Amino acid sequence: MKAVICGAGIAGLALAQRLDTLGWDVVVVEKAHGPRTQGYMIDFFGPGYDAAEAMGILPRLHEFGYRVQEASYLDGAGRRRASLKFADVVRGRLLSIMRPDLERALRESLSGDVDVRFGAGVTGVDTHSQGVRVTLTGGSTLEADLLVGADGVHSTVRALVFGEERHYLRYLGLHTAAFVFDDPEVHAEVRDRFCLTETIDRQMGFYGLRDGRVAAFAVHRATDPALPDDPRAAVRREYGSLGWIVPRALDRCPPAAAMYYDQVAQIEMPRWSRDRVVLVGDACHAVSLIAGQGASLGIAGAYVLAEQLARTGSIETGLERYEQVWRPVVAEKQQVARKGVRWFLPDSRMRLRVRRIAMKLARVPGVDRYVASALAGKPTAIIRELDATRRGPERAAGPLPRGTER
Repeated sequence: MKAVICGAGIAGLALAQRLDTLGWDVVVVEKAHGPRTQGYMIDFFGPGYDAAEAMGILPRLHEFGYRVQEASYLDGAGRRRASLKFADVVRGRLLSIMRPDLERALRESLSGDVDVRFGAGVTGVDTHSQGVRVTLTGGSTLEADLLVGADGVHSTVRALVFGEERHYLRYLGLHTAAFVFDDPEVHAEVRDRFCLTETIDRQMGFYGLRDGRVAAFAVHRATDPALPDDPRAAVRREYGSLGWIVPRALDRCPPAAAMYYDQVAQIEMPRWSRDRVVLVGDACHAVSLIAGQGASLGIAGAYVLAEQLARTGSIETGLERYEQVWRPVVAEKQQVARKGVRWFLPDSRMRLRVRRIAMKLARVPGVDRYVASALAGKPTAIIRELDATRRGPERAAGPLPRGTER
């Protein structure tokens, strides 16, 4: 069997590794001319963590990763007003990792048999009874048994096969940005912790990286989903009123080409596959950064897809099983994220105070489970169960986290 995967991001690379391991011929095409360098720090946990372990890449992720214990919320003078320990939210194992480093670990895990082509976008898709013909930029074509759209929220494959983005995108009323900058004083201020401004309608967060740089994350409310022509100017304008270390960060905000800037949105689709074309990751089920699990669900969803293709007698059956197994998990995370928008970024001082109280209650036994479920959703054991049946119970991943559903 041969698969063409459109997108050399997290979901696409994870699927390429799994399908190659399972004996498929795999070609990955990516319209960008090289690996993406932009992106923010990811709190990586849940089913993606289990999938990374099953795929054998977890040790490398720990080499790249960070052990951040809590998020601290600070006022305009840099005084700590509230905090949230990650252990109060995540029932299980967790590491924090920069998105480009996660993609690098996945690329490194590919065998030499996987054909990765940068600078090659998809411009046409023609399905037929035996498979699919994919036309690339430049006019060349590829024949395959399966085409996978793993090309993110603004998926080209989805637009070509399923229709325009507007039919599937649910805008959540926020814009987000991320960039990395150099400032020794700011790095010393935020080292070994995740610091966020405790502010209304807009928020910036900072991680100190081991190379001395600082990773900045920003999110603000925006009634208009349209992206600005100049993201750098937009970031400076939207966050210019904030205090503490924010002015120093804005002074060092890089040009737009070195930034990540996008809408905060979800993708909802009635079907994830059509004929010999299937979508994976954000292309079909973006949960948004509010859910905090986009990367995790991208890797885990790729793992589920590969396993179902391997376990069933046909591609068509495998695609049906993939959606049956994985859609309920994703739908629950999307619902949690939609409900959490007002608490993720409060729109009033009252909600800011209520969030502060909730973070304190998150440490109270009994209440902690409710808060964890409200913020992160229900844990799932799907990946561990698939791994156990493939490798044998004695070699499956470790014990399930408390409260995990089967």
